[in-house]
Amino acid sequence: MAVAVVTGAGSGVGRAAARTLLAAGFQVALAGRREDVLHETAEGFPDSTLVVPTDVSQEDSVVALFDAVVAKWGRVDVLFNNAGTNVRATPIEEFSLSAWEKVVGVNLTGPFLCAREAFKVMKTRGGGRIINNGSISATVPRPHAVAYNATKHAMTGLTKSLSLEGRAHNIACGQIDIGNAATELTERMGQGVLQADFEVRPEPTFDVQHVADAVLYQAQLPLDVNVQFMTVMATTMPYIGRG
Repeated sequence: MAVAVVTGAGSGVGRAAARTLLAAGFQVALAGRREDVLHETAEGFPDSTLVVPTDVSQEDSVVALFDAVVAKWGRVDVLFNNAGTNVRATPIEEFSLSAWEKVVGVNLTGPFLCAREAFKVMKTRGGGRIINNGSISATVPRPHAVAYNATKHAMTGLTKSLSLEGRAHNIACGQIDIGNAATELTERMGQGVLQADFEVRPEPTFDVQHVADAVLYQAQLPLDVNVQFMTVMATTMPYIGRG
């Protein structure tokens, strides 16, 4: 049975993807900061889940996560690098170093650490797949979101690096860029968010299950096939031509 690790599995995209993988027969390690919500994600799948409270920005926490997965199932076939964070919209001249370090720690250091530990396991077991959660902001930025924009652009570089290094070891790496999937974090879109012209306007959202289905599609591909980059978004969101 294939084994997947999903970070940020306690809510939103992570929860939807984890439960979709579980329904498809995967064994899934659920990683996130809050143990209580991870157990909510695991409901109905007691024999197929492993709940591991994890802070992806901390090296020892990530190492412990992968140690726990290998101890239980002996392998890692898929990593969904999904955990991410942001802070309130702030002009760059007011953006604090502590806010920058918080976003970089979760959005960039975390995926690096998880990918590093996944590589260690996958190289010894014939390969695997890493799916990175990018964002529309990996291609086009939002105003007043310097750390989020920078880390999501950097995620694309990480994806390319992992793809390159993974070739020799049967490790595939792709990225899914998501635009306004309906989760707790995007509820504000309907009330209006800052646009590239610095006007505030509402934006459409779409059912997060479509993202989960896309993650499952990638996770089930044979390792000689890869979706390098995929964009899943609300059709009418301001993306093409933003700014």
